[in-house]
Amino acid sequence: MINYDYRPETYFDGTGPSSLIAKLFYPESQWGEEINIYANVIDGEFNFEAIDFYGNDIKLNPDKSRLILSLQELIFLIETMEIDQKGALGNAELTLSGIPEAESHYYPDLERYFSEKRKYYGLR
Repeated sequence: MINYDYRPETYFDGTGPSSLIAKLFYPESQWGEEINIYANVIDGEFNFEAIDFYGNDIKLNPDKSRLILSLQELIFLIETMEIDQKGALGNAELTLSGIPEAESHYYPDLERYFSEKRKYYGLR
């Protein structure tokens, strides 16, 4: 059973000012796009940023938080990502309409959640 309330103790292991909290891979996209979600701390708040290969401006909800996100909040962030269409490169909006394969060092059930969702929609 997936624990949607799970919240890791930290995002940081002392190796740098930002941390990769989730890696998303979209195998059905034309180019097999990847999006990485990072966290860093600015003025006591966690700030989140999504980066794809093209450098598109990806809007996140939430884009910052006073607390580390729960698994449910991270899933919401991933499933509501939007691309700023002005100047978007690649076919990013179509990519985001797909269901990613996911990895996370901090959220062990994230991979399972998206794996089950992909299976339900016949993508696995």
